[in-house]
Amino acid sequence: MQLVINTYGSYLRKKNNCFLVKNEDTVFEVSVNKVDSILITTSAYLSTDAVKFAVDNNIDIVFLDHFGDPYGRVWHSKLGSTTLIRRRQLEIYDKPEGLKLAKNWASKKIGNQVKLIKKLKSTRSEGLEKFQEHIDKIEKLKEKLSDLKGTVDERRADIMGLEGMASRIYFEAISSVMPERFKFSGRSRNPAIDEFNCLLNYGYGVLYSRVEKACIIAGLDPYIGFIHTDNYNKKSLVFDLIEMFRIYADKTVIYLFSKRKVKEKHFDEVPGGLSLNKEGKAILIEELNKTFEKKIKYRGREIKVKNIIPMECHRIANELIKK
Repeated sequence: MQLVINTYGSYLRKKNNCFLVKNEDTVFEVSVNKVDSILITTSAYLSTDAVKFAVDNNIDIVFLDHFGDPYGRVWHSKLGSTTLIRRRQLEIYDKPEGLKLAKNWASKKIGNQVKLIKKLKSTRSEGLEKFQEHIDKIEKLKEKLSDLKGTVDERRADIMGLEGMASRIYFEAISSVMPERFKFSGRSRNPAIDEFNCLLNYGYGVLYSRVEKACIIAGLDPYIGFIHTDNYNKKSLVFDLIEMFRIYADKTVIYLFSKRKVKEKHFDEVPGGLSLNKEGKAILIEELNKTFEKKIKYRGREIKVKNIIPMECHRIANELIKK
């Protein structure tokens, strides 16, 4: 589970084999064996004992800003694996092998989008033709993606263009099933201009921290990406790999709206848009934790969703060094 600290002035410390969290209203303990990571979304106090306790148990402490984007992380300084993996990331970037990896990740994302629209279609009796139209358009874009040849540098614009077109169609389909009050017009980043994107952006922030952690553990360099270009201090590979896993945040947010769990009171107005307040964050993170704990069939095995991300990162690392 992710231990989330979102109450202003909370205090985190170590107590025996547990983390103890204390604030004005409550005091509770959580066994270290139950914690995968610690998310801190507000002003809080941490003891050095708690930090060392987390590091010793491979638990990262992630600090999220107002919109759910990670801005800092406490993590041990050891490399996740051999430096050969990092060398291979650099070596294959400008080869067809690098383009093949990038295409696979983008194709996985688009395939997930098609599956979700098909599921939405199967649970409805109206608008079926429109759903099928969305599916056909996205599948054609996926075919164009698979036909790309060359190197990442030569095809980056094509990959991102096809991926962007698929996403626009995908979110148009999702908006059509939203309650009338919460329909939206495409994606909007931080600050989001509507409630759906507000929840989605925060969910992606939480997901981003999991992908970065999985990269580090697998020995992948988060800064050496393929599709996303290199910029100073930009974790390009994390942006590349998160595309395959966005579907888990998407499904969670759609579920919250379909079950009428989202209320206008969960959002605060900020300059240019909306942000999730404390109550809204709590509802989203609770549901995300449930999503991550679910067992699903994946690559012929039944595993928890939270284990899919590190499994894929290890698979990519092993593929790079042909292990």
